[in-house]
Amino acid sequence: MSDRADRLAGARVLLIVGGGIAAYKTLDLVRRLRERGAGVRAILTRAGAEFVTPLSLAALTGDKVYQDLFSLTDEAEMGHIELSRSADVLLVAPATADLMAKMAGGQANDLATTALLATDKPVLIAPAMNVRMWEHPATQRNLATLAADGVRVVGPNDGDMACGEFGPGRMAEVPEILAAVEDMLRQRSGPLSGRHVLVTAGPTHEPIDPVRYLANRSSGRQGYAIAAALAALGARVTLVSGPTALPSPPGLATVRVETARQMMTAVEQALPADAAVCCAAVADWRPETVAENKTKKDGKGPQPLKLVENPDILASLSAAGDLRPALVVGFAAETETVAAHAKAKLARKGCDWIVANDVSPATGIMGGTENAVQIITANGIESWERMGKDAVARRLADRIAAALGGGSGAA
Repeated sequence: MSDRADRLAGARVLLIVGGGIAAYKTLDLVRRLRERGAGVRAILTRAGAEFVTPLSLAALTGDKVYQDLFSLTDEAEMGHIELSRSADVLLVAPATADLMAKMAGGQANDLATTALLATDKPVLIAPAMNVRMWEHPATQRNLATLAADGVRVVGPNDGDMACGEFGPGRMAEVPEILAAVEDMLRQRSGPLSGRHVLVTAGPTHEPIDPVRYLANRSSGRQGYAIAAALAALGARVTLVSGPTALPSPPGLATVRVETARQMMTAVEQALPADAAVCCAAVADWRPETVAENKTKKDGKGPQPLKLVENPDILASLSAAGDLRPALVVGFAAETETVAAHAKAKLARKGCDWIVANDVSPATGIMGGTENAVQIITANGIESWERMGKDAVARRLADRIAAALGGGSGAA
């Protein structure tokens, strides 16, 4: 039997089926979980029952399907408590915008939301909804709240949807959800189990008008790799990402933002955390004003662009008082005198470590798949050989785990 199968053998999964067309995928999900040796119980919401039947879920789980909060038989035994506590993982698939809103607001007006509020076990959600609903500020606020509460997220993916639109909102595929469940089970015993780590990644886009913006060449690869490596060691990870073309790593919460100010807000909402890794290439400046319409040539030459300073996320985290993470790691992307600039940044920002790299065009590091870093601390400089960004991430995650010493913390 493979390591992957071993992790699921004997695991107890409470599956909560929300009301969306993606609910049909849960039937295959149940089959695959049981093939790997997991036990599955299902709560079917009233809306979910419009897409899959209790009979089909019961046949595949081999157990009763739970629907009614006020079932006299179940509630005489405090059924919602027993359901929520007897599982190793609670999995919400599909997690609709409505279910996410109820979870973020702490509502408990049906069996699904009551079980979610009563649980002391890890919760994983697989969002699925229309692209406009997913991108709506309310849904993104709810996502940030759920991430701060420790809820893990898998997906959503880009693709065609039943409504005829294309974009983020498709529920993750069954293999991705299985991988996320496996990661959560593995994380229970990792060296960072019980720890919450905040990671920022990618560029920010600072709008000039509705179609133009200031940005940089960051791909987000290094930050995403670090987030995944930390999650693999058992941490609860909140990844705050600027615009990238990368899929969200499974088993952690990804909060997507566009501007530096939005990233600052998302970081504040994610606290408290045991460690923060600020890998994002945040724009130092933004236009003072944003034109309501696309700016056009008028024959008078280019118009001046007045810039104002963006919030300093790394410095703010390093000076966050009681909410300051025990370990704050910054990044310094430089094109010359790398070590000198990184040492100055360490002192200026007040963080604990700086991970510095040379991103001059000849290196191919900015936007590439490899990195060569120097770790700057109060004790000196440690230079690492050039390696793949995934390898850098694993090595840095191991070092963070050693610095935090394992055990429970802000999570």
